[in-house]
Parts: sequence; structure tokens; C-alpha cells
Amino acid sequence: MRLKLGTALAAVLLASSALMYSQVATDADKAAKDTGQATKTAAKDTGHATKVAARDTAKATKKAANKTADTTDTTAKKTGHGIKKVSKSVGHGVKKGADKTADAVK
Repeated sequence: MRLKLGTALAAVLLASSALMYSQVATDADKAAKDTGQATKTAAKDTGHATKVAARDTAKATKKAANKTADTTDTTAKKTGHGIKKVSKSVGHGVKKGADKTADAVK
């Protein structure tokens, strides 16, 4: 009788340990799937954020380039206008000096 009781207890213990190990495997599989899903979601969110940041950077760069071009154009016009004024003034002075020299030579 003792032998049958011991054998029965051993069989119950063996069966319960097998069930326990299968539950651990199921839990590990579920945890791996959950981790995979979380990683996929994080990667998607990161990719979207990177795309938005790149788009914003492109817009800012384009805006800065346009402002730089406008400023350069305005500055070039002002410089050209200044050179034109100075050239007229110098030309007038040269003409006056030449007239004075001609008068002095006569």
C-alpha cells in the first residue's frame, strides 16, 4: 500500500511539474510577443517623428535661404547705387579739374 501511495504521489508531482513548465513557456512566449509589439510601435513612432523633423528642417532651411537671397539682392542693389553715385561724383570732379587745367593752360 505504501508503494502505491508513493507511486501515486510521484505521478502527481511529475504531472504538476510538467504543467508548471508548460505555463512558464507560455508566459515567456507571451512576453516575447508583447515586447515585439512594443518595439514595433516604438520604431513606427520614432520613424514618424524623424520624418516630421526632417520636413520641418527642410522648410526652415528653405526659408533661411530665401531670406539670405533677398538680403543679398538688396545689398547688391544698394552697393551698385552707391558706386553709381560715387562714379558720377568722381566723374564730375574730374571734368571740373580738367576744365580748370585747360583754363590754366590757356
